[in-house]
Amino acid sequence: MNLPDLNLLIVLDALLAEGSVARAARRLRLSPSAMSRALSRLRQATGDPLLVRAGRGLAPTPRALELRERTGPLLREALATLSPQPALDLATLRRTFTLRATDGFAENFGPPLLAKLAAEAPGLRLRFVLKLDKDSEALRKGDVDLETGVIGHTAGPELIARALFRDRFVGVVRPSHPLARGAVSAERFAAGRHILVARRDQGDSRIDLALQALGLQRDIAVTVGGFSAALALARADELIATVPARHTGYLLEGLVRFELPLAVPKITVSMLWHPRMDADPAHQWLRNALKQVCDEAVSGGA
Repeated sequence: MNLPDLNLLIVLDALLAEGSVARAARRLRLSPSAMSRALSRLRQATGDPLLVRAGRGLAPTPRALELRERTGPLLREALATLSPQPALDLATLRRTFTLRATDGFAENFGPPLLAKLAAEAPGLRLRFVLKLDKDSEALRKGDVDLETGVIGHTAGPELIARALFRDRFVGVVRPSHPLARGAVSAERFAAGRHILVARRDQGDSRIDLALQALGLQRDIAVTVGGFSAALALARADELIATVPARHTGYLLEGLVRFELPLAVPKITVSMLWHPRMDADPAHQWLRNALKQVCDEAVSGGA
């Protein structure tokens, strides 16, 4: 491509501002001869003499006067485009981020995260969307800016992940349930009526696999798509919900929770994002804010 030398914009700006080859040369720390050669190139590029001799000085042509109004703003815009991003100003930040998470995560960690945003970045808005599967296409397409959950095999290999916390599954029942009293054995646990939390892409749960290893099977009375629904049903009926302890946190208030009598592996809850958002200052701040909120919840015993 036969493109003009855009460095000439800097020279043109200095010449039009100074009205003198010598002064423009000093301004740009060039020799007068180098500035004269640059002026010749500008005349060739624009098809106009730009500055002509007037007594002992130089006078701008009408074309030069027209360009003087445009060159300064154009040069500042070009330099800003090719400069590092300015420091993040949380007071003036105006952005909306879409965060995909399970209902339990949004209900448990959403309030403290929103409180942090209101105190430190009042112009930042969050849009929570429900996580129905582990497909990462929404992150690739830019429909989702940040996602939380357990990393599955369907997550795109290009995605960036950062662990938020480790979690374990616990059993949850209402106070009148038989499992609210006495030791909970694997047999007693399996004998109850259970709530299964399952998404479309989920096979046998960790709970069922642990029971199968003991030769046991639970009675699934109802299947729901999220932890909040499971806890609501456990409050209303003699049903057993099995949920991640920290993932649901204060949502367990008013219910009785117990340690599972099974060898169920812990899970790591992470946040994921696409590499194109990695260097974005506002996105970086949001990621750090979410990590801090989760750290505080975990250290507080949530």
